Amino acid sequence: MASTLEGILEPTLAGLGFELVDTQVSNRGRFVRIFMDKPGGITVDECAAVSRHLSHLLEVEGIDYDRLEVSSPGLDRPLRRPADFARFAGQRVDVRMRLADATGRRRYVGVLRGIEGTTATVEVDGTPVALQLEGMDRARLVPEQ
Repeated sequence: MASTLEGILEPTLAGLGFELVDTQVSNRGRFVRIFMDKPGGITVDECAAVSRHLSHLLEVEGIDYDRLEVSSPGLDRPLRRPADFARFAGQRVDVRMRLADATGRRRYVGVLRGIEGTTATVEVDGTPVALQLEGMDRARLVPEQ
């Protein structure tokens, strides 16, 4: 359901001026949570308007659910696509890899320096570390204090 849902939501949100950040489906598909964003952030009123729009769209598309939640990804926004890593270059990130490296390390916290192809570079304690996107378990922005 999640891939079908993303296929419907991504172009719809783009048409409304937003970016689909993530979708979560739980309770056997009965609860749908959508995280969206745009440069400069989003407001509660925008979330409410998009929620109303998507409620109608999902009904037309035959997506059966009980509860829909539309919200901002928050200050610790997840990074998933190569474009996310390019957009947030210069920001602090927390990356957890699926597998440990030769030293046993799986977690990297530092400054995102950018992306080339599918390799993100994170500067950790002054040392650049190349991390493959497909090997990442999760990557998030670290909120500034």
